Amino acid sequence: MTVPPPSGAPSAPADLAARLTAFVRALRTHGLRIGPAETVDAAAVLAVLGLAEREQVRAGLAAALLRTDGQRGVFDAAFDLFFPLGVGDPEAVRRASAQQTAHMADPDAPAPTDLAGPEQDQAAQREDLRARLVAALAADDRAALAGLAGEAVAAFGRYGGAGAAGRPGNDGWSAYQTLGRLAPETLLARVLAALRAGAAGAGPDPTAPDLADHVLPDEIRRRIQGFRAMVATEARRRAAELRDTERLAERAVAPSTDRIDFLTAGRDQLAELRRTVHPLARKLATRLAARRRRAARGRIDLRRTLRRSLSTGGVPLRPAHRLRRPARPELVLLCDVSGSVAGFSDFTLLLVQAMRDQFSKVRVFAFVNRTAEVTDLLTRGAGDPATLARRILTEAKVMGHHGNSDYGSALGEFAERHLDAVGPRTAVLILGDARNNYRDPHLPALRLIAARARQVHWLNPEQPSLWGTGDSAAPDYARVVPMHCCRNARRLGEFVARLLPV
Repeated sequence: MTVPPPSGAPSAPADLAARLTAFVRALRTHGLRIGPAETVDAAAVLAVLGLAEREQVRAGLAAALLRTDGQRGVFDAAFDLFFPLGVGDPEAVRRASAQQTAHMADPDAPAPTDLAGPEQDQAAQREDLRARLVAALAADDRAALAGLAGEAVAAFGRYGGAGAAGRPGNDGWSAYQTLGRLAPETLLARVLAALRAGAAGAGPDPTAPDLADHVLPDEIRRRIQGFRAMVATEARRRAAELRDTERLAERAVAPSTDRIDFLTAGRDQLAELRRTVHPLARKLATRLAARRRRAARGRIDLRRTLRRSLSTGGVPLRPAHRLRRPARPELVLLCDVSGSVAGFSDFTLLLVQAMRDQFSKVRVFAFVNRTAEVTDLLTRGAGDPATLARRILTEAKVMGHHGNSDYGSALGEFAERHLDAVGPRTAVLILGDARNNYRDPHLPALRLIAARARQVHWLNPEQPSLWGTGDSAAPDYARVVPMHCCRNARRLGEFVARLLPV
């Protein structure tokens, strides 16, 4: 299928080059490191492949531009905006898909009417679309599902318009509105019934009931999720025709996993973050090991270097170093596990657990308004990361007579009962947003911890512009120990690789 340009006219070389550079700029805004060399390679890919086969163009540009894991989702979403499958309302594809799916559901049924026509009732449109969606999901027909996604957005996704009571240009296409009216997630039972009816017509199979009961529901949910993604892609494509594509790519394309803010991540995003823990831990462990090898050489020993240079006529060809043996540091974590920062603490605890071989000793303390050591709990529960925060809250004494965060009380209890965990080789990391519910921050306790430790760093998942607003005591704590903004996994990884002692 030919990929049309945004204007609908054939692409001139200059237009194609401008579209490619805009595509690269959009990827850079999402944190993808793409330089001039990769852009030139991408232009060479387009010159060789042309635009005749869209999926080949997608694969070729991905090979030229992507360098690390976890970037493909951002790339695909931006690619669909800058190299769309079509322009406008794909009427022919929509009608063909409607006829195909209707015939598949009932060969004797008449051809479906045009769903986009103003004379048809919205409820009838919805029921007809849902019936054909059931048939397409049961057959796992991706071409039919793509056509239905286009129909659904055309029928239910438009908002605003010339007659809207608002500013000019206050119109567009909404995947959220489309999916809310179509409600594909409620079709699970109907799809299962269609599949079982088809299986019954094919003949008895003694293993089919168990297979259907355990496998089919998850498979249908996967297909429905794929259809929802198609609707989102179609809505973005249509919106890009009304607005600036680069601006839409910056705002509408979901960030890569390592750039998702801990405080705004949903359940699915947190699950994806947990899956990135071990790859990130391996990368950070390699960096820390390299830093440790470099540090083992120590500084140049000037006297020994000059003595060696006597054998080479005074030219210091073989520098001598003061060798030292850097020991692996001890690490202590103080983690706020209250609901507001549970995702951040959960991910960081899992990361440290995966990197524990890089430290001679790791001790973990959790708190809400009381402090309790959870090192053993973390070690025993390493295989079930999804419920880590819940296990800490239920099995450790981290709350007193109320459930609100109290950093001052928690720091004071740590300084009073657990200060022996901190020594001259210890790096202390405090994880939390420093929102103290207007209670005493207890700065002397933090000063006592900082005086005993080798390093103390506070990792705050909130953006710095919010520090000091409302009940935040972040500025007070930042005057005692360095406070760093760690809003996402990328920032957290950069901090660990740069600041932790070797």
